[in-house]
Amino acid sequence: MSQFTFPLPDVGEGLTEAEIVSWRVKPGDEVTVNQVVCEIETAKSLVELPSPFQGVVKELLVNEGDTVLVGTPIISVEGMAATPHPIPVSRTRWVMLRAV
Repeated sequence: MSQFTFPLPDVGEGLTEAEIVSWRVKPGDEVTVNQVVCEIETAKSLVELPSPFQGVVKELLVNEGDTVLVGTPIISVEGMAATPHPIPVSRTRWVMLRAV
């Protein structure tokens, strides 16, 4: 298994940042692909973020109430990625997941 980070995605509103409103998981929790891991709030809406990974939450990288830029890693998970070509944490802390 590998350790992966999930960056704050662009939720399609053209905004550059969002606030982490609440975490739905904690370190040690098992997560599945598409399980909601947190809620974020942008200037326009409240959004639930699903996990692109299956595995165990290793670390929440930002706190509730923090406002973070799109692309900032927010959670790390040890397990398997749902994307065909994930980049492990050991190679970089800045991982962008994009559908191809």
